[in-house]
Amino acid sequence: MAKTGRENRVLPKCPTGMQGFDEITEGGLPKGRPSLICGGAGSGKTLFCMEFLVRGALQYDEPGVFVSFEESDRELTQNVASFGWDLDDLVRQHKLFLDHVYIERSEIEETGEYNLEGLFIRLEHAIDSIAAKRVSLDTIEALFSGFRNLGILRAELRRLFRWLKSKGVTAIITGELGTETLTRHGLEEYVSDCVILLDHRVSDQMATRRLRVVKYRGSKHGTNEYPFLIGEDGISVLPITSLGLDYAITTERVSTGIARLDSMLGGEGYYRGTSILVSGTAGTGKSSLAASFANAACQRGERCLYFSFEEAANQIVRNMHSIGIDLESWVKKGLLQFHTTRTTLTGLESHLVTMHRLIERFSPQVVLVDPISNLVAVGTHEEAKSMLARMIDFLKLRQITALFTDLSNPGSGALELTETGISSLMDTWILLRDIELGGERNRGLYILKSRGMAHSNQIREFLLTDDGIDLLDVYNGPGGVLTGTARYSQMAIEKADKLVREQEIERKQRDVERKRKAMEAQIAAIRADFEAEREELESIVKQEEMVEEVLLKDRTAVGQMRGKDKK
Repeated sequence: MAKTGRENRVLPKCPTGMQGFDEITEGGLPKGRPSLICGGAGSGKTLFCMEFLVRGALQYDEPGVFVSFEESDRELTQNVASFGWDLDDLVRQHKLFLDHVYIERSEIEETGEYNLEGLFIRLEHAIDSIAAKRVSLDTIEALFSGFRNLGILRAELRRLFRWLKSKGVTAIITGELGTETLTRHGLEEYVSDCVILLDHRVSDQMATRRLRVVKYRGSKHGTNEYPFLIGEDGISVLPITSLGLDYAITTERVSTGIARLDSMLGGEGYYRGTSILVSGTAGTGKSSLAASFANAACQRGERCLYFSFEEAANQIVRNMHSIGIDLESWVKKGLLQFHTTRTTLTGLESHLVTMHRLIERFSPQVVLVDPISNLVAVGTHEEAKSMLARMIDFLKLRQITALFTDLSNPGSGALELTETGISSLMDTWILLRDIELGGERNRGLYILKSRGMAHSNQIREFLLTDDGIDLLDVYNGPGGVLTGTARYSQMAIEKADKLVREQEIERKQRDVERKRKAMEAQIAAIRADFEAEREELESIVKQEEMVEEVLLKDRTAVGQMRGKDKK
């Protein structure tokens, strides 16, 4: 089938295989064209080139050529071994060609006849020997370090880029950052089809790396400045604007681990794959609520990954024993995994990459982050919000149910705010608070929001007992809602009043019973008198009937006697 005009106009892309980078460039680098990677010392230019070649060879079956003007083959092999890349093995398999071109600046003589034919011959041999599809040149300043004539420099640069295009290889050329231009000569960025700027900066004693796509001919791309990290797996670019909101959803529900909290959430708990925020002041039970959710997940046979930024794993396990939750057994069964660290150990982006990597490896169904408020210590509020937004999107794309705890500042006077400002990104928000009454501080819980489901609007007192968390019914006393000992005192008073009322009812019931019996005795006596009079009456009636019968017989006999007299 013939391609449409639009399909013919789409610029072919060469995927780099680097996490996040292909996403912000919508496919990778321009295929068959040269790209420029520029940045200062230590910004990651050489690593970017090498990872582009290694992943091309391993993931896309595209051999690559790496030409270095600074580091030897042995130095390159040793430098990247920590990422798990065996360059010697790739060379043996003819998937990678390493070439170190040594250039001594003092030996370069600048003349009008100078050209790069020698380099082209070496490059062509390297490309043809392994049928290379990818090429990296690191760094171009070393190649032109002795030049002062910008005309010659510009001509040779253009010729180099045209030659690379003619070979049909996807090429990366690195360049040092200039003072007022992207590169030292200020020419490379104009002849490159794609320009990537790498930046390594230090702010408030925290080092961060940034990547920006300065230009990309023939293709749209993300224009923001994106954080990136150099981790044990190589480069990871962490975009935020490129992530969409088209993740799958489900109506499946998962238990909170607390039966009465499930009831407050429509009777079934949270939606699977959603994000839950539990916020409150210190000591209100946020970690206990998180541990209950982790315990419930493990009871369902699901894997749970617990990120803690305050407590060590064994401390969490010990503390949860006090409320009847045995997390240690789930750790031994491999269903629960802890990752504990101080947020000040590394930057926000490093934490994010670490979390991504651990989630990818463990494949949990539930993730806990306790607490997110500590992230503000290593970045601004906006940076922390940006990092958490990417984290939430990452989890939702994988339908992982995530619970985040957040420490509220009691001095702010507004508990319905979060330090990081991410409450709007959460699907369910549970607020824990202290209820001060009668010289006591007791715990209260209420659901601030829970999208897509009916939920309770009551403030429930909850207790941390030996058998877990227990939510109590709302108790209204004469002066309002009561909690703690005030609740129990009022309940005792009401119980005593109830007992008095019950005793009074029993007394009245006894009086009524006596009156009933007396009335029944009187009725029995009247009935007995009535029966006696009735029996006497019946006796008189019978006697009268007998007299009448005797008299009737006598009259009959007398009549008969008179009849005899007539005869």
